[in-house]
Amino acid sequence: MNNIIRLVVSFILVCSTALSNAAEKVASPDGRILVTVGLKSGKPYYTVDYNKTPIVAPSHLGFQFDKGILGKDMKITGTRTDSKDETWQQLWGEDETVRNHYNELAVDLQEKGSKHWMTVVFRVFNDGIGFRYMIHTLDKGEKYCIQEELTEIALAHDAKAWSIPTNHTEYFEGIYKSELLSKKDTICTPVTIEYDKNVFLALHEAALEDYASINLSSVTPNPSPKGKGGTVCLRTALTPWQNGVKVYCEGEKLTPWRTIIIGTCAGDLMTSRLMLNLNEPSKIEDPSWIEPGRYIGIWWSIHKKQNTWEMGPTHGATTQNVKRYIDFAARHGFSGVLAEGWNPGWGKGERISYLKAYPDFDIEEVCRYAQSKGVRFIGHTETWGNANLLEAQMDSAFAWFHRLGIRAVKTGYVGHLFDGKELAKSQYGIRHYRKVIETAAKYQIMIDNHEPAMPTGIQRTWPNLMTQEGVRGQEYNAWDRRGGNPPAHTVTLPFTRCLAGPTDFTPAIFNFSEVVKGTHPHSTLAKQLGEFVVIYSPLQMAADAIENYEGQPALTFIESCPTTWSKTLVPNGEIGKYVTVARKERGGDRWFIGSITNEEARQIDLSLDFLDKGAKYRAVIYEDGPDADYEKNPYPITIRQEEVTSETTLHLKLARSGGAGVRIEKLKN
Repeated sequence: MNNIIRLVVSFILVCSTALSNAAEKVASPDGRILVTVGLKSGKPYYTVDYNKTPIVAPSHLGFQFDKGILGKDMKITGTRTDSKDETWQQLWGEDETVRNHYNELAVDLQEKGSKHWMTVVFRVFNDGIGFRYMIHTLDKGEKYCIQEELTEIALAHDAKAWSIPTNHTEYFEGIYKSELLSKKDTICTPVTIEYDKNVFLALHEAALEDYASINLSSVTPNPSPKGKGGTVCLRTALTPWQNGVKVYCEGEKLTPWRTIIIGTCAGDLMTSRLMLNLNEPSKIEDPSWIEPGRYIGIWWSIHKKQNTWEMGPTHGATTQNVKRYIDFAARHGFSGVLAEGWNPGWGKGERISYLKAYPDFDIEEVCRYAQSKGVRFIGHTETWGNANLLEAQMDSAFAWFHRLGIRAVKTGYVGHLFDGKELAKSQYGIRHYRKVIETAAKYQIMIDNHEPAMPTGIQRTWPNLMTQEGVRGQEYNAWDRRGGNPPAHTVTLPFTRCLAGPTDFTPAIFNFSEVVKGTHPHSTLAKQLGEFVVIYSPLQMAADAIENYEGQPALTFIESCPTTWSKTLVPNGEIGKYVTVARKERGGDRWFIGSITNEEARQIDLSLDFLDKGAKYRAVIYEDGPDADYEKNPYPITIRQEEVTSETTLHLKLARSGGAGVRIEKLKN
């Protein structure tokens, strides 16, 4: 009898050990993506296959805390599965409805002798995966630090990728360059990868809250020199506090999602809504005050040295000048007017105040005048990196703005370190940005955040976070001594930075005169129209001075263009070469198309098969004129009309660094 008992116990122990080391699998709803999670020598790992081909080789999971490592001697103590298929509506965005369809696997992992354990949750969609950790503690009030997140993404082979370096790139304002992953230094996300002929990847994160922003570092010991054959391992490199700590924790800690979008072409990455689906629904109960729109502002004239931020003989934000812009906005259908430099503290290192205006700017009168014209004044709170200063004033300032009728505020953080000590995308900065968004919501204020952390989809949860910079924008075409942005820049951004969310690039410059020799928008006028559609922002600025719009027929395209959409398609595009984006307006039948190219001229043959079958439309096409050239003659533009149907192929001629904007209107029977 004792021998039988010993055999039964031994059998149970063997089965238990085998179960704890068994690999768990979860597939996407369409079965094309398969995630496997298991243990190897006590270390947890995951893999990703796409169409039965390895994409992510075994990649380890875990953390290094200030009190030890979590992830080296573990066992699986439990698993759970779930699935969801729902459709939700965006308050504003590139699509009106979003399908949230995934299968989920949660794996509980316990380490011997540790007072911490973790659950890793994988959600697998048809267009990629997201996974995140829940760190558990025995003591719910325990304080501890994450020194390193040991998450890996080990691609099965090397590949060409577009990214910007983490080091020596301020505010994410860099040029996205392509190079083999194995040759890159620590890089910011999103990272866009041409993995195979018909496989494109984008690596990023979602739902960043009270944590540090992600970077990725190659830890590949012996990369393949030819770009394939060897695994390339990327490891999470969190943005640190100045003392080296990555994340301060208390009790249980939920991390952001690590995301991998997978598509068969580069355009698939642009139409993925995976990141939004991994964020929580809106916390704003009554969002009726949140209104997308297009606006103008006293901004480009300052960058072109025609006006100043600070008060003086050429001050831009004067009562009279802003009223002039308000009159123009009312005549041409713009919903707002921005004026930077309206408040004391500019140019002299003074303590900035958001609660009073310069003597030559009557903000009360400006706001009254704007509303009488059906326009709203847009506020601006530059901090010079002094986050504490804004936090101290924002309740009072936002309450004042609300009373004045201001519904949108552009925030700014030009300064290498927040409060002279911490990086903006560290946990310190992430906490600050969230305070601003939540406080703004309390006073019904929309936010356009400049010098931000890289967006991670939290606009779903806080839809008053309308748009963000985090990009090398149009201002470089005014004063950059190296000549401004290259022609390929805006045909690379849609596949890179713009994957993270709305991008305040500020397009639609109509006058290419130079303050710095050789520095101007390296595009044609028609490309500026195309960018207004291609680079998405629900608060979209027509950035030029109003004098350069007066009498310009091309402005009619901007006047008619919405900034929130019911549907978005990407009919064609190659990263860094060209891209075409088609968007359908909300509440109507019109479509708007933007098509832009790099320094090469090309013809785009665009099928209009997305139009309603059997219906007739009028296409109004704004495209490069016969002699247009971004270096020699950027201004010629041809405006033509064509009757089209879903059977039509539209032929667009794009000059070197040129483009086209197309408005398609349904004809009545």
